[in-house]
Amino acid sequence: MQNEPSRAAFERLRDRGERVSFAESLTGGLIAATLISNSGASGVIDESYVTYAPESKIRILGVRRETVETVGVVSAQCAREMAEGVRRISGADWGVSATGLAGPDGGTAETPVGTVFVGVAGRNGVQAHEFHFCGDRAQVRSQTVDAALNALAEAMDRA
Repeated sequence: MQNEPSRAAFERLRDRGERVSFAESLTGGLIAATLISNSGASGVIDESYVTYAPESKIRILGVRRETVETVGVVSAQCAREMAEGVRRISGADWGVSATGLAGPDGGTAETPVGTVFVGVAGRNGVQAHEFHFCGDRAQVRSQTVDAALNALAEAMDRA
């Protein structure tokens, strides 16, 4: 499962002596699993949570109920709160989150299947990135993994 985004994120974390924790929804742990495919991953990963249900995002990560009820879990705000929450509870240098619609069901005209938000939280704040991926469920999840690891590497480059 190791790929270029995984290797790039891993190397930046390792070289800087920093650690990351993940909060995943639609990817169900694939982001962490992909980074863990790098030998030496125990030196860069703290924790990983699969918070698929809205209530688990609230209970475990501290996502605000108001966020879930007003803007929804497939939103930039939820991705930011997930990333901040996992960083806070783990004490890691970086928190990365992914939330979205992998399909094939669940999409709407406003939020079609393939809509994904990735959050990255670090000492300089938190950012959310919006993506619109095409493909089947597995392809959307795979593209999300790459997008999340690329977003982490890019955030590290800016820090």
